[in-house]
Amino acid sequence: MKLLPTTKQGAIVGGQTSCKAPEIAAFEKHLPSDVEIVSCHSLHGPNVDPRGQPLVVIRHRASQQSQDLVERILSCFGSKHVHLTAEQHDSITADTQAVTHAAFLSMGTAWEANNQFPWEINRYVGGIENVKINVTLRIYSNKWHVYAGLAILNPSAKKQIRQYAQSVTELFKLMLGGHREELSNRIKTAGAAVFKAERQHEDLLLRDEVLDRFSLGKVPSQKTPNNHLSLLAMVDCWWQLGIVPYDHMICSTPTGWMFNKVPESRHLRVLCQLFRLMLGVTEYLFRKPSLLEEVITTAIEDDTFRSDDLEFTFAARVSTYPFQQFEHSSAIVSTCWFSDAALLHTLPPFASPAVHTPRYDEKY
Repeated sequence: MKLLPTTKQGAIVGGQTSCKAPEIAAFEKHLPSDVEIVSCHSLHGPNVDPRGQPLVVIRHRASQQSQDLVERILSCFGSKHVHLTAEQHDSITADTQAVTHAAFLSMGTAWEANNQFPWEINRYVGGIENVKINVTLRIYSNKWHVYAGLAILNPSAKKQIRQYAQSVTELFKLMLGGHREELSNRIKTAGAAVFKAERQHEDLLLRDEVLDRFSLGKVPSQKTPNNHLSLLAMVDCWWQLGIVPYDHMICSTPTGWMFNKVPESRHLRVLCQLFRLMLGVTEYLFRKPSLLEEVITTAIEDDTFRSDDLEFTFAARVSTYPFQQFEHSSAIVSTCWFSDAALLHTLPPFASPAVHTPRYDEKY
């Protein structure tokens, strides 16, 4: 920041951060008024081929000529340019990532609290469970500050994570109380709002043959019914906030290693982005009436997952605590948002990218 005031007159400055609010605020505060600002953000990880991937270009304070120059320079990536404002960028990335990341981070925290490796337990193997485990491991394999920064520095993300925690808590209370009719009405109302009637004739983003292809354990002959509290709460949260996830496909992140050993097909190309995978799992659940009824029945009558759901609810609620503490204590962020890296210790070789375990004295 100390160097920004000395920026050359007439220069064009930009950043590649995933959260634009603090970046733009810093530029406006420290850059001379004669310096132009054209920011960008590649919506994929460092190990993903940028060709064809979305790259957001943000002309915050610049002429069209300067934006054209920046885009010519960025054209070497071969990415698809998407033009947004900084506010739109943060809103869309929050809509597509905040709730879904909170859900899967909370799953990992709950499994760690229960001393479980889910792929070793029959009730967590097969179907939707495969995707939940793989996405959770994919998220935990990345650096902790990526998700902490998104959740805490993005002003649009805070209300979504708080709402997700509230949705988890309220749905869990309905399950504990045995309020079947109220639970069913709430879930189906949320599903109807997010997965509108006109989509019922479209193909599902996920199919059974794709779901079972990513099992990390031996698929049991008979699957244990699950109430899928994490997914129900995700859709309930979208409904409560008026978010239509299909509108934000462009600002989502590629799945990377999860599909690198699978033959290409139309359905896998549809699932080439992490957010689409997350959306696909919830869509698969809500657009199959028999499966949704099974989930509701399990939630009320079956207590097999009760202890797991309790830890998950704790984890979801704890994830809202660090918002006011991020600048003062990285220890709070790392302990509240990310459970011990022990969850990753028995990853199969194809699914174990380098794991970064944060030190308590580390700063973002």
